[in-house]
Amino acid sequence: MLSHGIIQAAYVIAALLFIFSLRGLSNQESAKSGNIYGMIGMAIALIAAVASIKGGLHWIIIAMVIGAAIGLYLAKKVEMTQMPELVALLHSFVGMAAVLVGINSFLDPHMVAPNEVTIHLVEIFVGVFIGAVTFSGSIVAFGKLNGKISSKPLSLPYKHYLNLAAIVVSVILMFIFINVQTGAGALVCLLIMTIIALVFGFHLVASIGGADMPVVISMLNSYSGWAAAAAGFMLQNDLLIVTGALVGSSGAILSYIMCKAMNRSFISVIAGGFGSDGSSSSSSEEEQGEYREMQPAEVAQTLKEARSVIIVPGYGMAVAQAQGAVSNITEKLRGMGIEVRFGIHPVAGRLPGHMNVLLAEAKVPYDIVLEMDEINDDFPDTDVVWVIGANDTVNPAAEEDPNSPIAGMPVLEVWKAKTVIISKRSMNTGYAGVQNPLFFKENSYMLFGDAKDSVEKVLQNL
Repeated sequence: MLSHGIIQAAYVIAALLFIFSLRGLSNQESAKSGNIYGMIGMAIALIAAVASIKGGLHWIIIAMVIGAAIGLYLAKKVEMTQMPELVALLHSFVGMAAVLVGINSFLDPHMVAPNEVTIHLVEIFVGVFIGAVTFSGSIVAFGKLNGKISSKPLSLPYKHYLNLAAIVVSVILMFIFINVQTGAGALVCLLIMTIIALVFGFHLVASIGGADMPVVISMLNSYSGWAAAAAGFMLQNDLLIVTGALVGSSGAILSYIMCKAMNRSFISVIAGGFGSDGSSSSSSEEEQGEYREMQPAEVAQTLKEARSVIIVPGYGMAVAQAQGAVSNITEKLRGMGIEVRFGIHPVAGRLPGHMNVLLAEAKVPYDIVLEMDEINDDFPDTDVVWVIGANDTVNPAAEEDPNSPIAGMPVLEVWKAKTVIISKRSMNTGYAGVQNPLFFKENSYMLFGDAKDSVEKVLQNL
């Protein structure tokens, strides 16, 4: 077992590496180095934590080997399109870990000084509450993302009052828990609160519509960070506190940025503030006019005649794994002297940064991948916009229909370009269940079929 000083020094180094990791992950060019910093920091943290254990080391080693094997298996098996649901599932693990640590800390309180009992009990109660909410909420998010649970929001009568009642009852139970402190009575309070928190987390995320899932993922990321920080307080582990605070605060900041990009209140989103409820005419799947169709050869000709092209990728491109073919077309068009850029909406895909990662994987140059705010003013001067698998993020109803469920949400204004080509499998609505008037505008053309097949046919014609 290493000395306390060496372990604390290792924790400080790991914490610094985690900070460097977050800094590196803030932009595409440095994301790879950010990941490396994070992996090195986690390796140091794990070694230091294991070295500080006084007994039962063989159980820890067995658990680490099993966990590493599962992690390696998932890393090789999971496609990029499944990454959002995997992230949601991993958040649930953090939440459950916080619940188990909290209950164990209550059952084995020998490490707490007598004058710190009340503080420790508050840490336990709050940590278990956050962990339970994170666990059940993440499971629901996982189900919605992989299609096992409907993306439509659950709308129970008086749902906001139910959420409020869960919080009020939990606060009352906390005061009883602190006053009782030990014994079966306190344990019953803790377990009842855990059940309430699990139901609360389920209802909280189930009440949020599919359009908000990217925000939900970043929100749950923040919750998992605070759950880890709470576990750090319970275990008196400084590194866990620092790491949890970093994850919690960065997740909260990301959620705020995304809500701002969607013109939504963060509070309204986590309270089930919007999503498809089927009440608006805009959310109907009925077609709103006649659409025009293009074939791959015509798309290729249209692209060749353009001076400027903007490609807008979405989740459909990810599902079809068309990013490689899109990269080849980009290279071909740029070789012809045509300006090609990409427009990325902050909530494109099912995870923040999803499209950026896919394009980087396909070796699309970073400097031509632009965010919505950087490129939105350029659409009126663009000859061709090619929307590949995006739907809700290019929906003009957000600006034109005040009754739409996505009214007020900033979108990529692709319809202002001279010609818009939309690659889709069918005329179905997007993940939010909202019909898109873009498909029926005079300057819009549909390119039906699997995105990868369609893009490769266009490439052949080029």
